[in-house]
Amino acid sequence: MTGTYGKGDNEEVRMELKYCEHCGGLWLREFGAGVVYCGNCQPKVADLPVGKKKRRPTLPIGRRTLVEDYEAESGEMDLEAAGGAA
Repeated sequence: MTGTYGKGDNEEVRMELKYCEHCGGLWLREFGAGVVYCGNCQPKVADLPVGKKKRRPTLPIGRRTLVEDYEAESGEMDLEAAGGAA
């Protein structure tokens, strides 16, 4: 949700509704501003320690299962079709 509010006679400021990423409260900020915390939470989060730089997410990779020289026993691969509709 965005809106335009008069600042002066000819000056307008666009505002947007934003939720605080710390407390979850709703507040208005200037459109496009990078602020993500409300005025009450900014001093609180400024005191928090800075986390480590996040790594790019990766999928865990385990050992590959390798099947070599596998031969089906005779009759094991013979499939009979069952009657009916699926």
